[in-house]
Formats: sequence, structure tokens, C-alpha cells
Amino acid sequence: MRRQRIVTPRHSDGQGAPGSGRPRASSRGMLAEAAGELFLEQTYAGTTVDDIARRAGVSRATFFNYFSAKSDLLWLEVDESLAAFPAMLAHADDDVEPMAAVLAAVLRLADGFGPERLPLAVTQVELMGTDAELQASALPRFLSVVRQVAVAIARRSGDDADGLLPRAAATAVVGAAVAAAGVWARAGVGRGPLTPIVRDAVEPVCAGFAAALANR
Repeated sequence: MRRQRIVTPRHSDGQGAPGSGRPRASSRGMLAEAAGELFLEQTYAGTTVDDIARRAGVSRATFFNYFSAKSDLLWLEVDESLAAFPAMLAHADDDVEPMAAVLAAVLRLADGFGPERLPLAVTQVELMGTDAELQASALPRFLSVVRQVAVAIARRSGDDADGLLPRAAATAVVGAAVAAAGVWARAGVGRGPLTPIVRDAVEPVCAGFAAALANR
């Protein structure tokens, strides 16, 4: 399994809290970096929000200005990318077939990830002890994306977003994409681009539901 770079804590120049190794200027990335170090050093369960804030040289209150929960740190890159996903779903022209538009959006989302851009907790699950937390915190994100895809399909097909075909298609598409991402994440140092793997998983699903929508 590939081990990503771990930044060794540095002593501050006097601007940060004693022993924090960082100036007090805060950012989501700085907190995520501090959390990644600590999760590898003492596991996810063994790390508290206070530990992360201390390592980053900020207050607990500052941490919660950026994250609502410790588990959000596991999904930083994913959440940042998913924020743009609704716009990707709406990007295709209105006359594009629903499942073709969905496939294009999913592949465009996958294009934003490469071998160096993946949440550390996904590639270092055993070292960080994050498997159970990843499963628990993944569910609301999964359901949110399913809803977005169902709405996009329904808008183009004229169906109700809560109807059987839009919901089934959306769930299958997102499930296939998640499966592809999981295989890719665990491929280690030989990991190539994400997009071809996502295409292999999602394209057959989109083709099947495109036929189902056309043949109603």
C-alpha cells in the first residue's frame, strides 16, 4: 500500500501555540494536514478535535469554523469536488439524453482526481483505523449525490425525481462510481487515472437505464 507523504511537525517561530509547529493563521488545508499526521501517528479514534487544533496551532472554536465534525476531515477533497457536481450535471445541453448527461458529469467529476489527490484516510485505512468511520460518514454523502443525480435525470426525462426509474438509476450510477473509486484508491503505487475505471463501471449502468427510460 502506498504511503503518502507525512509532514514532520515543525517548531514555530513564536507565532503559534507552544509546540504546535504552525503559525496561528488557519485554513482548511492546514487543519486537514495536521489531522492526517495525527491520524497516522495515533489512529483516527485516538485523535481528538483538541489534538488537531493544537497541532495546527488554532483554537477548538476555529476548528469548528471550518468543519462540523472530525469525520469531515476524511472527506475534504471529496466534499470540495462534490460542491461543483450539481453544476456539472446541468452542464450538458437540454437536448442531451438523461443518462448521457449523467455519465458526462460523473466522468468530469472523476477527472478532478489523480493518483496524488485522494483523501489520505482512504489509502491508509489500516494505519489510521478509519474504516468504520468512513462507512458511517459516507452514507449521508452517498444519499445526497443520489438525490442530485435523480433530480438531474428527472429534469431531462420529465419524470418525478422520487419516481422509481430516476431513483434506481441514480442509486446504481453512484454505487458503481463508488465501487470504482474504491478499487482505484486501493491500487497502491500502480494507481493510474481514476476516470477510465469510473467509465468502465458507470457506462454500462447508464446504457442500461437509458434503454429502460426509452422503452417505457
